[in-house]
Amino acid sequence: MPWPSLVALEQRVSAWHLKRCHNIADLRKAAKRRVPAPMFHYMDGAADDEVTMERNATAFDDLELLPRNLIDITNIDTSTTVLGQPVSMPLILAPTGMSRLFHWDGERAVSRAAARAGTIYSLSTVGTHSIEEVAAECAGPKWFQIYVFKDRGLITEFIERCRAARYHALCLTIDLPLTGNRERDMRTGMTVPPALTMQSWLSFFLHPIWSLCHVTSPPFTLANVAHRVSASQDVQTLQSYIGSQFDRSVTWEDARVMVEQWNGPFAVKGILTAEDAKRAVDIGATAIIVSNHGGRQLDHVPAPIASLPEIVAAVDGRAEVIVDGGVRRGTDVLKALALGAQACMTGRGYLFGLGAGGEAGVDRALSLYKKEIALDMALLGVRNVKEITREHVRYRRRIRD
Repeated sequence: MPWPSLVALEQRVSAWHLKRCHNIADLRKAAKRRVPAPMFHYMDGAADDEVTMERNATAFDDLELLPRNLIDITNIDTSTTVLGQPVSMPLILAPTGMSRLFHWDGERAVSRAAARAGTIYSLSTVGTHSIEEVAAECAGPKWFQIYVFKDRGLITEFIERCRAARYHALCLTIDLPLTGNRERDMRTGMTVPPALTMQSWLSFFLHPIWSLCHVTSPPFTLANVAHRVSASQDVQTLQSYIGSQFDRSVTWEDARVMVEQWNGPFAVKGILTAEDAKRAVDIGATAIIVSNHGGRQLDHVPAPIASLPEIVAAVDGRAEVIVDGGVRRGTDVLKALALGAQACMTGRGYLFGLGAGGEAGVDRALSLYKKEIALDMALLGVRNVKEITREHVRYRRRIRD
């Protein structure tokens, strides 16, 4: 933990910024001001020309909400369940790697905020705090995001640790056999851990609170695999170890084995087609997460909200369907629910809050989402999420010449 006086200063500055944040876009602007450029663009950027990332958000614009009026909306209930877990709103927190890049308290801060908000936090395999550390901090429901690694013993270890730490579900990410072409990171000279180079020095200098908090905190590491590399604990070595574990030969049979090993709620993340959704259900997945990794892998793939209807139809009630990608407003969540999703996921949405103001910033992001969802439900004329149906949405009618 940084010096107490530095933490107090950071909290005062954060409070000043957060008062001026009235939506997720405001939090993004605040994060850009508060986080050095290499870290911010690592959070904000995507692959190639970033076409997919942009479409993730703008695809929601193709849908119109159809409100019902003269309905008693005195009481609005935003709560629902996701994989059997009650949540305060149909929005859960997606797994994001290396959260200490954006704030010194990283995943611990996010998990505490998620628990206070009454929703699910998903810890990444490449988190900077361990499975056990997050479990000790987070009183709410937790998922662990995992890959199929070459070393199947590592998978077994993670499963046993998650079971012992009382994680509710596993979330298998299937769209990262290797890392996408993230050109923003090349341009900004992004390194992990953050290093003072000629290219990045000025940005670190202009963000003194972030920089001081970083250098006065414990060393940056990938906590879940640090014990696997005995020769060195530096993060470059650990990143190389993780990279070496990605298995390009993975098949659906490997995923099926993981489902059997876990023998509990199991989500498959990274699905964009009906065919893959059916395969995931066939191997025993209990949730399908429609996602393109935030546009950070293959560019020019469909936006998750665009793929949602065909996937809901293919799954046909055999698993829950969750939409991950471009969710920035309460209206986005309502559109996804109307098309058949059980809930949405957000990654950048809460990371912008983390960068803007640490734990308080994540609190702010989640409160903004929940406030918008409740308000938009009232204006739509629904009192609870079960009342949101396909009749509440239509594709925008374009005027032709």
